[in-house]
Amino acid sequence: MSDQLNPVTTQIAADPDMQETKEWLDALEAVLENEGPERAHYLMERLVDLARRRGAQIPFSSTTAYVNTIPTKQEAHCPGNLEYEERLRSWMRWNAMAMVVKANRADGDLGGHLSSFASLANMLGIGFNHFWHAPTADHGGDLLYIQGHSSPGVYARAFLEGRLSEEQMLNFRKEVDGKGLSSYPHPKLMPDFWQFPTVSMGLGPHMAIYQARFLKYLHARGIAKTDNRKVWAFCGDGEMDEPESLGAIGLAARDMLDNLVIVVNCNLQRLDGPVRGNTKIIQELEGEFRGAGWNVVKVIWGPGWDALLAQDKDGILQQVMMETVDGEYQNYKAKDGAYVRKHFFGKHPKLLEMVANMSDDDIWRLTRGGHDPHKIYAAFKVAQETKGQPTVLLVKTVKGYGMGKSGEARNTAHQTKKLDDEAIKEMRDRFSLPIADDKLADIPFFKPADDAPEMIYLQERRKALGGYLPQRRQKAEETLPVPALDVFKNDAAERPESGPARGAYPGRRIAYLRHGRPVPPDRYLQSARPAVRASRQGPGDVLPRRQGRPDPARGHQRSRRHELVDCGGNVVLDQRSHHDPVLHLLLDVRLPAHRRPGVGFGRHARTWLPDGRHRRPYHAQRRRSAARRWPQPYFCRHHPDLHAV
Repeated sequence: MSDQLNPVTTQIAADPDMQETKEWLDALEAVLENEGPERAHYLMERLVDLARRRGAQIPFSSTTAYVNTIPTKQEAHCPGNLEYEERLRSWMRWNAMAMVVKANRADGDLGGHLSSFASLANMLGIGFNHFWHAPTADHGGDLLYIQGHSSPGVYARAFLEGRLSEEQMLNFRKEVDGKGLSSYPHPKLMPDFWQFPTVSMGLGPHMAIYQARFLKYLHARGIAKTDNRKVWAFCGDGEMDEPESLGAIGLAARDMLDNLVIVVNCNLQRLDGPVRGNTKIIQELEGEFRGAGWNVVKVIWGPGWDALLAQDKDGILQQVMMETVDGEYQNYKAKDGAYVRKHFFGKHPKLLEMVANMSDDDIWRLTRGGHDPHKIYAAFKVAQETKGQPTVLLVKTVKGYGMGKSGEARNTAHQTKKLDDEAIKEMRDRFSLPIADDKLADIPFFKPADDAPEMIYLQERRKALGGYLPQRRQKAEETLPVPALDVFKNDAAERPESGPARGAYPGRRIAYLRHGRPVPPDRYLQSARPAVRASRQGPGDVLPRRQGRPDPARGHQRSRRHELVDCGGNVVLDQRSHHDPVLHLLLDVRLPAHRRPGVGFGRHARTWLPDGRHRRPYHAQRRRSAARRWPQPYFCRHHPDLHAV
């Protein structure tokens, strides 16, 4: 054991003047208590600034301690009936398991997933019961990008709500004539249910960012009231390795998308093994998001750890938490309390003293933060109320929570689709379901009577939030008329009646012009075109087009395609009249340089430029002459309606 203790003991004892350190810490504590965290933060920034200006090399750290971001005394209290909610979650866990296992017993290897929802159940329950608003007359509704592999749990909740029948539950992954349920969120297969498809991993968080951005655009332009709507995206920690997952987080911070919340389910496992073995995925993601300008909230430890951390006056427990890697944490949850006592708390004698009065079962019941409704509610509350920046919640959970030896915290958890009778019995006992032993072999669905107090509570919670979610509307209340061609008459008048035919200049480069971009009203970006900038009187502005070489393959337009997809989705979801020219401009208007204005040509506006413009050393000064030779169209730059908001 001595080898394990050396790193901890050495670092804790490295303080050359503990009395002076205590005085500084006491002073900071007094500021926090009497003047608040804002004043304390200001003083700390001044101290760091002074030290750097005097030549002290203070390394920057983008991560914080491996503990919960929200202190216990600042946690918002969950107002719901937690006993009812716990029983409802247990029934949903059971029905989700029954749906997948029954389907695979009947058809051999139909597929489906059990472990993802098992780790997400508390988060989805708190969200559905207390935060996510359905569309109503005065609220456009929140938008949910659900982690795809957790779809069985969402179906299980809809079954208890009465939205899905037992026949549909029995036809999981058998979408026949609308009598089955799709494998994953799929708006085409279930057009009244799922809002967005999310199982192409990495696209969920990416699309959520552009969806939140478009909601900001609609509100800034006065097209629709979207300031009370939130976009919530759930994804796995393994999914964050997909390039799309982190590809647009800088954009979300730059545009101050405080209507966006991304929840990363950090169960430390991916499809076929650990996400990180010798490091910490939560710390890694915290650095990525904080560096990009996000509000980061970590939910790591459950309430049982609060008392232990309060006793940790020397910081030994926090240091051991930081030094323990994800591979070890997974190993602890795959074993038992005695193993955790020996291999985690046994890393330092003071930690063993700290848990001396706790039994092995007590140690085993020290849960992770993602399985405690109070911690989840407090984090969701902070995310909902944050202003000026997007929020990411890094929530630590156990994959396959409640599945016992058949899958809980095991590397095979994600691929577990069948449970034997013993595992099913163990799950029934763990979640106290009133199902007799002689019926366990049939794995029956469990649904209490509609007048049961838990069922009444379930319906009341959704009624208070405007109705059921997820839900998707296929038609808007008002149709969007196609603008007449005379809307573009000023732009058309600038160009000759006929231009060079497509393909007349083979091999020459194409420059792509950009649409007006949504920005918050209090952030104005200077356009390179004074005439365009002067004509825009309302909120928002036209960003200058992308600098550098144009990309013939249109690779730099890929994010714009994401935005166009989200725009189209929001027209369906918003149900309000829109500013016709702006929406058509964003969604489907293309202006080829050699044609008259049209709708639906399938290409962005473009112009042919001579090769020499890109080869000559001072081509920036020649831009005007090149533009005169080959006219470049601007999107409705003279149309007054576009700038009237």
